[in-house]
Amino acid sequence: MIAAAECCLSPQEERIATQKVDRQGRERVYQILETNQFTVPVVDIERALYFTQSMKETEGELLTLRWAKALKNVAEKITVYITPNQLLAGRAGQLGRYGILYPEIDGDFYIEVMKDLPNRAKSPFRISPENMKTLVEEIAPYWEGKTYHEHLNNVLPEELRTVTYDDERGLKSKFVVSETSSYRSALQWVPDYEKAITRGFIDLQNEAKAKLAALEKENDSVSIWDKKPFLEAMIIVCDAIMIWARRHADLAREQAASETDPTRKMELERIAETCERVPAYPARNFREAMQCQWFVQMFSRLEQKASAIISNGRMDQYLYPFYAKDIEDGTLTRDEARELLECMWVDMAQFIDLYINPTGNEFQEGYAHWEAVTIGGQTPDGEDATNDLTYLFLESKRDFPLNYPDLATRIHSRSPERYLYEVALTVKDGSGFPKLINDEEVVPLYAIKGAPMDEALDYAVSGCTEARMPNRDTYTSGCVYINFASALEMLMRNGRMRCYNDELIGVETGDFTSFETWEEFYEAYKTQHLNLLQKAFQQQYVVDCLRPQHFAAPLSSLLHSLCMENLQDLHEPKIEGGVDYSYFEFLGYGTIVDSLAAIKKLVFEDKKLTLKQVLDAVDADFVGHEPVREMLRNAPCYGNNDPYADSIAKDIDRFTQVAAKKSSEERGVHVDVRYVPITSHVPFGKVVSATPNGRKAWTALSDGSSASHGADKNGPTAVLLSNYHTKNYGMINRASRLLNIKLSPKCVAGEEGTQKIIDLIRTWCDLKLWHLQFNIVNKQTLLAAQEDPDSYRSLLVRIAGYSAYFCDLSRDLQNDIIERTEHADM
Repeated sequence: MIAAAECCLSPQEERIATQKVDRQGRERVYQILETNQFTVPVVDIERALYFTQSMKETEGELLTLRWAKALKNVAEKITVYITPNQLLAGRAGQLGRYGILYPEIDGDFYIEVMKDLPNRAKSPFRISPENMKTLVEEIAPYWEGKTYHEHLNNVLPEELRTVTYDDERGLKSKFVVSETSSYRSALQWVPDYEKAITRGFIDLQNEAKAKLAALEKENDSVSIWDKKPFLEAMIIVCDAIMIWARRHADLAREQAASETDPTRKMELERIAETCERVPAYPARNFREAMQCQWFVQMFSRLEQKASAIISNGRMDQYLYPFYAKDIEDGTLTRDEARELLECMWVDMAQFIDLYINPTGNEFQEGYAHWEAVTIGGQTPDGEDATNDLTYLFLESKRDFPLNYPDLATRIHSRSPERYLYEVALTVKDGSGFPKLINDEEVVPLYAIKGAPMDEALDYAVSGCTEARMPNRDTYTSGCVYINFASALEMLMRNGRMRCYNDELIGVETGDFTSFETWEEFYEAYKTQHLNLLQKAFQQQYVVDCLRPQHFAAPLSSLLHSLCMENLQDLHEPKIEGGVDYSYFEFLGYGTIVDSLAAIKKLVFEDKKLTLKQVLDAVDADFVGHEPVREMLRNAPCYGNNDPYADSIAKDIDRFTQVAAKKSSEERGVHVDVRYVPITSHVPFGKVVSATPNGRKAWTALSDGSSASHGADKNGPTAVLLSNYHTKNYGMINRASRLLNIKLSPKCVAGEEGTQKIIDLIRTWCDLKLWHLQFNIVNKQTLLAAQEDPDSYRSLLVRIAGYSAYFCDLSRDLQNDIIERTEHADM
């Protein structure tokens, strides 16, 4: 253990060093947490079993209707639980940490993959022999030949398979142009919780019944065929979630009847009363609003694998009227409200995103999660939105250090000083919370792209860095990740990569050593880059065509105003009035920019190196070529506010957006470039040999819009300015840029350090950058945790849009975090 006297520690490091955690007032949530916090999660098969049983019986019906019937079957049969000591009811699986299955996505390879889950190195899961038997004999056989993954794998043209998969079954990604749609049925999603809380499902069901009656009155055969099953599905899914809630009410009454502790008996009776009220009827108080939100959140997880991420939306906004009224009436205290919130967090922490596909598991290590709670920002009228509940969320995150939920703070130019101060204090804790999203970038960009201004102002953070408008967003397809560092290697190897035994993957652009001018060289790189983009756009078109044949979302559709207005399932390809924000992920931005800048400077301008010398050094992984590597590493680099490197970065972003704009016009879907790798920059780096920025072979690429490790030498403000100077603000085919900044605890110590963080946040906001997140931890702590993980089991680090326990990560990802530049001054 690191002694507190040895260095300046963050509050998180202090807790680990002293092994002291203040549990006063949080006895309940710690009791729940300690029963399962670091256990290996278990696979719960009930959702998959009852979903499959229903789907067997409904073949030939409209998919949305089949899905609703399947959800009702799940609601009626799945085991219901109330966690001991909990004040909220509702789970999607058994007690303890668990994951659930979605065989409609990937059930075709359960038999060959599931047996390895307990022993895999990254994010293992346990499964009982009995459940494995049911899986193999009852669930998997039905889905053979029917899954989305199998369909996509079978129809991809060979020219797309060449850059997508590295095996015939489509289980192993090539990590060049990687589809992500076969790991999930939808992108992360934010239901309209406020609609459920204020209206209740009986009212929503009555709306669907009235629409159905009007439809039948019209006696239009086309509408009856297309629209009637949709409305029937909406009616059924209302029944499903209300049945599920009532079963929890019954369980609570049963438990109360046998409970000998009078305090717990009263708690269970109150849970029963609440579950009998919501979500069927409108919530009347904060407790009922919380319970309704939790039922909707958990039932949404039973509905579909939306990256298994159902975010919480703007909780400080839609819960605040209930909170304020109860506080005023004296029926709720601030501590009671906090305890209810933290009861949600500890049960949320037990639902673990289960990726069966080996490639999907590579993309997000450490039991990744993004159940974002969005706080702050602006109201739909453009006023500042902070309130007392906003501050309660920040206090909870500091005082109850748990990796759930993923707290996201919206910042705008008029954010109150107190709010920024509380955000800075939370950042200083060192657990990686909160992540910051910038209204000054998101709101105008969404409005320009077609969202109504009031809805753009009301966006909620969802997933890693994404934003959602719950009644306006309609695009749900998982999108493609592109390894542009592989384009650089293909330029060096005439369309080939060493990892794949010189198979022709890209374009044959000629002998790398033959280029005589920078312009010629750069055009050749652009050829490889744009070739991967075109493959990605073609792949995404196939994905968009296939998904509606396999997935439906009746609950999400019921809560989406446009789906109900048009009587269309959310997964249908085009919904009138919706905004379709598609994207692709740019992998290796800093790696590419630094490599191109080094070649331009050292080879074509200063003529200190030849292309052959660069190629020889790269081929040798710089062994015996250390002076060449040092020259390459000291060339101009992105992340230092250096116009030389940043001008190249901006041009790459520019011509990438030009291609995205062209694809948008061709597909009729808005296509954006994003820089959000999650943890995929590590496996993507494992297929790329050494690069001309001095990066060693098979190591991680740069992540997001962050600088390459060790390249950013001029401090965090220079990193922000490089991000600013490399954005094309006059173009709109762009979305989020994920930006990691790592600070030493010493440089943010005391009130002066808090003010430094506030100033940095203000600068970031003024520069209109999308996202910012921090790691504030000593390198010595991370190294000590590698050597003695048992002593650092609770150490949280920020990865990519989420925080995870450092000791849950692979050695490669741990090293990636260690090697991020630690800024000692601001």
